[in-house]
Amino acid sequence: MATLLEHKTARRDFEFIEEFEVGIELLGQEVKSLRGGQGTLTGSHVIVRGGEVYIVGMQIPAYQAKNAGNDYDPIRTRRLLLTKAEIQSLANYGSKKGYTLIPISVYTKDRKIKLRLAVARGKKKFDKRADIKKREDVRYAARAIKERLNS
Repeated sequence: MATLLEHKTARRDFEFIEEFEVGIELLGQEVKSLRGGQGTLTGSHVIVRGGEVYIVGMQIPAYQAKNAGNDYDPIRTRRLLLTKAEIQSLANYGSKKGYTLIPISVYTKDRKIKLRLAVARGKKKFDKRADIKKREDVRYAARAIKERLNS
């Protein structure tokens, strides 16, 4: 399972409620481009519309820009592949205030390309500060234990 793209700021800015593994409908040149490490998830989100789920704002550049033609759109809306029960669950979360659906990462599983999707709630500034303090405390304790063992 090799990670192709990752939304680096998602864990810092959002608190994850539930995660889903979904398929994504791609063109051939988009698959090649993703396997080459191109693309970004920053600024993208997921919407549920008409019983289907789409990712909006995900940018995947053309594999070979000169051969792509003028009709290729790197920021096009792409359909996600889920079961009906998963779509219903996402629709319920999407209708609640304060929740958003964000992509976390794109990765390969066997020969397929999958997207990890999270139902998330935005963190407030004091939540982010608390996380930083917790991380610093753990780092300080580990450093103290290591110094104690070495002396």
